[in-house]
Amino acid sequence: MGAPVPLGGRAFEILAELAQAQGELVTKNDLTERVWQDVFVEESALRVHIAAIRKALGSGRDMLVTTVGRGYRLVGVWQIRQTDAPLQSAAPAQLSSTNIPNASFNLIGRTAATTHLWELMSAYRVVSLVGPGGIGKTALALDAARKPPAGFAADRLLVELAALSDPRLVCSAVASVLGIKLEGEEMSPESIARAIGARKLLLVLDNCEHVVDTVAQVAETIVSRCPETTIMATSREALRIDGEHVYRVTPLGVPPQTRLEPGAASAYAAMELFTTRARALGSSFASDDENIDAVAAICRRLDGIPLAIEFAAARAAMLSPPKIAALLDDRFRFLTTGRRTALPRQQTLRATLDWSYDLLPESEARLLRRLGIFAGEFLLEAVIAVAGEDIGDVTGQLANLVAKSLVLADIRGDRPYYRLLDTTRAYAMEKLHAGGEAADAARRQAKYYCGFFANAEADSEVKPQSEWLAFYGRHIDNVRSCLDWAFSPGGDARIGAALTAAAVPLWVQLSLLSECRERTELALGSLDESAANAARLRMQLSAARGWALMYGVGRAREAGPAWAAALQLAEQLGDRDYLLRALWGLCIDQFNNGEFRKALEFAHRFAEAAADCSNSVDRMMADRLLATSLHFLGDQKLAHHHIQRTLSRLSDLAAKPQVIRFRFDLRASAHYFQARILWLLGRPDQALSVVERNVEEGRVSGHALTFCSILGQGACPVTFLAGDLGAAERYCTMLIEHTERHPIRLWNIWARAFRGVVMVRNGDVGAGLPLLHKALELAGEARFLPRFLLPLGELAACLGEAGEVSQGLATADQALARCEARDERWYAAELWRIKGELLLHPGECRSVAAAEQAFDNAFLVAREQGALSWELRTAISLARLRMSQNRAEDARRVVASVHDKFTEGFETSDLKRAQAMIAELSAS
Repeated sequence: MGAPVPLGGRAFEILAELAQAQGELVTKNDLTERVWQDVFVEESALRVHIAAIRKALGSGRDMLVTTVGRGYRLVGVWQIRQTDAPLQSAAPAQLSSTNIPNASFNLIGRTAATTHLWELMSAYRVVSLVGPGGIGKTALALDAARKPPAGFAADRLLVELAALSDPRLVCSAVASVLGIKLEGEEMSPESIARAIGARKLLLVLDNCEHVVDTVAQVAETIVSRCPETTIMATSREALRIDGEHVYRVTPLGVPPQTRLEPGAASAYAAMELFTTRARALGSSFASDDENIDAVAAICRRLDGIPLAIEFAAARAAMLSPPKIAALLDDRFRFLTTGRRTALPRQQTLRATLDWSYDLLPESEARLLRRLGIFAGEFLLEAVIAVAGEDIGDVTGQLANLVAKSLVLADIRGDRPYYRLLDTTRAYAMEKLHAGGEAADAARRQAKYYCGFFANAEADSEVKPQSEWLAFYGRHIDNVRSCLDWAFSPGGDARIGAALTAAAVPLWVQLSLLSECRERTELALGSLDESAANAARLRMQLSAARGWALMYGVGRAREAGPAWAAALQLAEQLGDRDYLLRALWGLCIDQFNNGEFRKALEFAHRFAEAAADCSNSVDRMMADRLLATSLHFLGDQKLAHHHIQRTLSRLSDLAAKPQVIRFRFDLRASAHYFQARILWLLGRPDQALSVVERNVEEGRVSGHALTFCSILGQGACPVTFLAGDLGAAERYCTMLIEHTERHPIRLWNIWARAFRGVVMVRNGDVGAGLPLLHKALELAGEARFLPRFLLPLGELAACLGEAGEVSQGLATADQALARCEARDERWYAAELWRIKGELLLHPGECRSVAAAEQAFDNAFLVAREQGALSWELRTAISLARLRMSQNRAEDARRVVASVHDKFTEGFETSDLKRAQAMIAELSAS
């Protein structure tokens, strides 16, 4: 110890208070009252100064002890002594208090930053504002210098360094502003420090990056010898001197990709800046949705960089915001209208980047050019792969580019990620193409990501989805750019096919169905059959295409041939893994095509293939497929047997991922089919309990497609059938919002159809029925998927309530014919009951005899299946008919005989209805 350290005035006062307490606790309130007398400050200001003291103490930082929630104390041994007389200025000059120029415009979006800078300057002797060109470092520094806090009595002087071409002129420039004249002595940092002495001074050193070494020497000398001087510097890289606090100037706030609500634009400083500057220059564009969306897109594309946004706003006097947004691809030609009085390097966007680029040594400039190939975040390993062997110390060069604010680093996780701002990337890509290096960099990048994703499939089998996505999901933009290059003229389709196959889990885990299908179809069409691994690639790509087609609107029927091709190749290659995938896909494909007997056959084939497999997950999947097939075929008791076998093995998943190679969460999918089967078997309480847990499982899983099935296959229909319309509406809304966040259009259409059903059941026939009709029309052939059978049946009932009985009967008959033709019998009992109810409506279609026959059919089907809940509904309908016929005892006996079979669910709507009916009939 014993060496002087630079410490700001407020920080020194806090340290003095702690020292005088002789190791006793000083509360946070006491410190703020003593140091900031009669001034209210946030607790964050105190934390800033405490951090500065710890930094100044260096290896003795543990002397400052925090008592959480209370205050601080200083421990150790020290002496308090009077300081020597203060230094006197060697040549005191009669200067005005400031040369900071008056503001010519209001600084937008920096109010909090200005306040924070003064907190920092009262804690640290050197505060450097660091950031890329155009981010507004100078504007922020000058704004802060113009607005000193109350009681600040120091001179405030600005030294502009941008025009200096020789580092040797820095001392002269500083001395000139300070009014220092030395006779017969060479100007040096030491002579400047002697001249300043004890003068109270805020020195603003602006635009230091091109003379940073000399500025660092001057600044360090001044703060070490001039106790009343504070320095604020602006630079694209830090000074890296003792006592410096680096404040990274951030971009202005930009809106997210989602559509903005009316009036929300004012919450984003970048949009406020664009609008304000555009209006000042005579633009009068309307604040409608199209223009607001375009301004939001402009601000995002320009990364919230104020200078770039001002350039774009200058064009708004002649062009609409949508046109400006469209022209940003050629931004360096387009954004060329800066202020005439600005520095030359701030008059065009290209000049701003040229200034930084021209200061780089060639090795760093070469690396920056090659980093332009990355479309998103990237790792150090990717940088090394793309840089090539001839580029030298890549790690050191990358660190220098980060220090110079040309590359952004995210060091919050286990591994640092890097990225370029969009404008910097566009500039680097331009340089890369101009130098003829683009093709080599693109090839290196694509090869790297082939290797990077080589283990993605295996990792998806052992890592939770959230962890897997945190590692692989950040690279999707780079995968896309690699594939765009690979399948372009001059690219390499062989690398493209390999990368597509390796990256399939990425689209799967993100539920990007359309993109997965498009990428795999392109790769299949470009596959080189002469390549050694062509058959395996075709198998992998065919399976991926089958999966993507299976959930696409209007394309589901094309999935079968893709899965069949994958199965043939899997058998040819002896690949058990893909054999099981293909059998699973073909089983689901048969569900979608209404071939439930064939689906059961594929489920049995899957079970045979998995029988001697050591992987218990495959055996679980076999039971799950059998349960699903039997459920749709109407054998609920046997379906329950297989779903229980699946659930009994769930503990085997404890150490395994939730989303397995079949592309959905096995645990969650087993539970939503369990809920459906339990409700049909007459166990509604258990079913609703499973639904509640299942939805929470889906939230935790985070897998978009699985969550659709949890809501659409389980939560929505089970709560609706149980009569809890509030829960049904809530889960339906959840599904609609979920499918608007994720591009899963078919489930979105189903959810809208279901919403129409719930609206009608809530009495809003006028709004609900058209919504249901429209959704079913949008579904097209997809309305023949099993999940659409319930909305179709409810459509028949809704038409009856709307007075369109004949149309309702026709719809019910069509649905029943579909069930008969496809053996899709799980809902057949309810369709017969709905038909019976329609036949009892007054009018020309009324037929009591036909209604009774329909109810008899409903009873027959329900009892064959063990579907006690359908049986109860039919009993209630028949009892109503008997009551209208004055056959009260028959009505009571029909309902009671079914009601008495239930052991739970007595608070659900059907059972409460049955209880009320029995009580009424018994009383009469």
